[in-house]
Amino acid sequence: MIFYNRVAVVTGSTQGIGLAIAKRLAKEGVIVVVTSRNIDKVNEAVDEIKSEGGEAFGLKCNVTNREEVKALGEKVMDKYGRIDILVNNAGITKDSSFKKMTDEQWDEVLDSDLKSVFIVTQELSKYMELNKYGRIINLSSVVGLSGNFGQANYSAAKAGIIGFTKTLSMELGKKGITVNAIAPGFIETAMTHEIPENIRTEIIASIPVGRTGEPEDIAAAMAFLASEEAGFISGVTLSVNGAMYRA
Repeated sequence: MIFYNRVAVVTGSTQGIGLAIAKRLAKEGVIVVVTSRNIDKVNEAVDEIKSEGGEAFGLKCNVTNREEVKALGEKVMDKYGRIDILVNNAGITKDSSFKKMTDEQWDEVLDSDLKSVFIVTQELSKYMELNKYGRIINLSSVVGLSGNFGQANYSAAKAGIIGFTKTLSMELGKKGITVNAIAPGFIETAMTHEIPENIRTEIIASIPVGRTGEPEDIAAAMAFLASEEAGFISGVTLSVNGAMYRA
C-alpha cells in the first residue's frame, strides 16, 4: 500500500471490524482518529494501537449528532491540518420481523447506519476538498445486496449506503475524492457471536470458501481502497464474503 502522511477518521472503531480497520491503517503508517460514543473504549483502542507502534488520536463522537461531528472535524483539523481518509463504519442492529418492527427500531437503525453516513461525510469531505484528495469508504453489508429475514431496517440502511456511495462518487470525483463501499459477509464479531449455533452452522455451510470471515479480512480490503494505488476505483461496492453472495 502507498500512504504519505495520511490522516484517517474511522467511525465506530473501538471494536470488531472498526478496530481491525484502525489497526491495519495505523500499521500502514496512517495517523488514525478513533471515534466512538464511549470515551473509555476510545482510549483503550488508542492505547492498543500505540502499543503496536501505530499513531492514533481518540475523540468521543455520536455520529448521528451533527454538532458533535462538526466539532470532531474541527478538532482533527486543528491537530493535523488535514483529513485524507474517512471510513464510515459505525452502525447498530435492532432486529425484528417486519410485522413486529416498531417505528423506534426502524428510525434508530436508519439514523445510526445511514443518516450518520450522510452527516459525517458531508461534514468531513469538505476538508478533503481543500487538498483535492480523499478516500471515503462506507461499510455496507451482504444483507444490503441480498436482504435478510428480520432485518428490514438494517437491510434498507445498508442498501441505501450503496446508492449513496454511487451518487457521491459522481459528485466528488472531480474534486479528487474517491468513494467506495465494502459489503462484508459473515464476519466473526461480537454481533455475530449472538447468533444461535445451529444457524451459524447453516450460514457457514452456505459460504463456498468454507469459513467465516475475520475483521482483518475487511481491514485488508479497506486498506487497499484507502490507498493511493486505488485512485481509479470509485463508485464500487466490493463484496468480501467468501462468495456467500455475489451481486
